[in-house]
Amino acid sequence: MPSKPKILVTSAGGKTGLPVTLQLLEKGFPVRAFLRRQDHRAVLLKRAGAEVFVGNQYALADMRRAMAGVRRAYQCAPTAPNGLHFNAVFTVAANEAALEHVVTLGQWLTACDHPSLFTREVYLSDALIRLAPNMTVTSINPGWFADNYLMVIDMAAHLGLFTMPLGPGHEKKNAPPSNEDIARVVVAALADPDRHAGRTYRPTGPELMSPDEIAAAMGRALGRKVRYQNISEKMMTKALRAMPPSNFSEAAVSQLAIYAEEYRRGAFAVSAPTRHVEDVGGHAPESFESITRRLVARRPDLRRSISRTARALFGFTRIALTPALDLDRIQSSRDYVRLETPRFAQETPDWVQSHDFTQATAPATRVA
Repeated sequence: MPSKPKILVTSAGGKTGLPVTLQLLEKGFPVRAFLRRQDHRAVLLKRAGAEVFVGNQYALADMRRAMAGVRRAYQCAPTAPNGLHFNAVFTVAANEAALEHVVTLGQWLTACDHPSLFTREVYLSDALIRLAPNMTVTSINPGWFADNYLMVIDMAAHLGLFTMPLGPGHEKKNAPPSNEDIARVVVAALADPDRHAGRTYRPTGPELMSPDEIAAAMGRALGRKVRYQNISEKMMTKALRAMPPSNFSEAAVSQLAIYAEEYRRGAFAVSAPTRHVEDVGGHAPESFESITRRLVARRPDLRRSISRTARALFGFTRIALTPALDLDRIQSSRDYVRLETPRFAQETPDWVQSHDFTQATAPATRVA
């Protein structure tokens, strides 16, 4: 019986890279896990059986070494304002290494004229990786992750508030997928290229949910009442800026503001929910409440106490006193390419046509 091919996982310590690596190892695939530093995640993956490769994912020399002896790979750009550079490095190395199959993590919003530079770069990256004549590609394009809501779980736990700029609380806008469910679809595509080559999948949770329903699910997982509070983008930038400096760059905040606008416009509700987690990943998609309960079980600091509530109130005060970011200045100062007439997802006819899964009986769309 032929041995299974070695698979490279980039960003192997990340939100999807880590579960992709672990799930591949569970299925008996040899995995080279590309990490940027030797830390607790490297130890975890090595103990699980992965070959750990520590290097710079933006350096072509390191990427070439990482791909030596590899036949398939997961292309997952780090969360950074230079994703196109990473994807260009990855694409060059993948072509040189003559990989047989690549699975890419993209975006549900991807479109060539989108207001977000990050999203336009994803569009270009997806086009570039598909230029290789002898390499097949599967695209995984999730929308708004369940993990995004959990950025504010501390305030929900200690103050009973879920605050985000998502618009009216009663409108069903998203079917949030877990990191693990996204990974299940990635792993299925890596394990069976013949079945999944050329396809685009959009993993989602099992149901569309409103912000009010998200708050209620948080409350059930936390054992307390949680209320959704719609906030302005200005307040969102203040909150993200008040977090530790390593969490968000100004560039990332500027793009999150655009994605919040897409959220309010309903782009993440289009064609959701899908059956891709179940039909491709072979697993019923997790509910948001289940995802939250798993996090709460790992976080004893989320249990309510007088001291933790006091710290949460102090954090809320710090947010109020933190200056907001000038989002337009950020985009201009970074010398971003600014389109004269950018178009949000649902204003783009090609996007609307290619993202309509509602009429399809198959679990995915075939990319030309």
